[in-house]
Amino acid sequence: MKPLDNDFSQTHLPFFSVKSGEGREVCRDVYYWTNQIVNVCFYGGSGSRDWVLIDCGMPHSKEKIMEAAEARFGHGGKPKAILLTHGHFDHVGALQPLLEEWDVPVYAHQFEIPYLNGEKDYPKGDPTADGGLVSELSPFYPHHGIDVSESVRMLPENGDVPFMPGWKWIHTPGHTPGHVSFYREGDGVLIAGDAFVTVKQESLYRVMVQKKEISGPPRYFTSDWEAAEASVGKLAALHPKTAVTGHGEMLKGGELERSLQTLVDRFDDWALPPNRRSH
Repeated sequence: MKPLDNDFSQTHLPFFSVKSGEGREVCRDVYYWTNQIVNVCFYGGSGSRDWVLIDCGMPHSKEKIMEAAEARFGHGGKPKAILLTHGHFDHVGALQPLLEEWDVPVYAHQFEIPYLNGEKDYPKGDPTADGGLVSELSPFYPHHGIDVSESVRMLPENGDVPFMPGWKWIHTPGHTPGHVSFYREGDGVLIAGDAFVTVKQESLYRVMVQKKEISGPPRYFTSDWEAAEASVGKLAALHPKTAVTGHGEMLKGGELERSLQTLVDRFDDWALPPNRRSH
């Protein structure tokens, strides 16, 4: 891997939730672990040597992610691959350091690759997106792309997910152009990334206490609201039975079904920033 100029070595964000450092099993082969305020997912049964990492958490979290992986799988081996829902700093914060430890491929949507090969930067955070402190501070969050071009690969065009048989990736743009979610129809498990989340991410208090409530994608970093609304509708139409999101606790069963449908029906009120609403 070539030397990197745009890394996160100088980025320190002291945001922590009460769930930070905790891991929860979603089903036999899906486990998520909270890194400060963002969820990292592990695919693979407990003790497996054939596992996959989905997203890479906050900056300076390499060691903690590796420790969480070892606790889950019982060994210090590397994953088969790293999959990315998207490339925002809180989802790729430890990617470059992890690739220095693990020589593995990184898969992302073709529209996200320019932010992962040094070609593009994301827009700055929008402090007017919501009145919460997290939004107000968002212009100071890292928004630059990174360069992992020697490792990054495009997700297969047929929708298959590498090293995750039975899963499909779904293009769910809006939060970013190449945002994807991962879905297994066999048991209805959805890894949604930030297509929607289960905590009001703009509110520091709600993030810290992890108050569970369905919400649209984080407002301060979402670039295309029309696409974001369509993506939520696309995921709701799958009728998932369990959903793990990039921020917040998992939702299951009737609670998920009702919440997701309400988000679709009331997207303008529940998801759009106030200055973008039509009323």
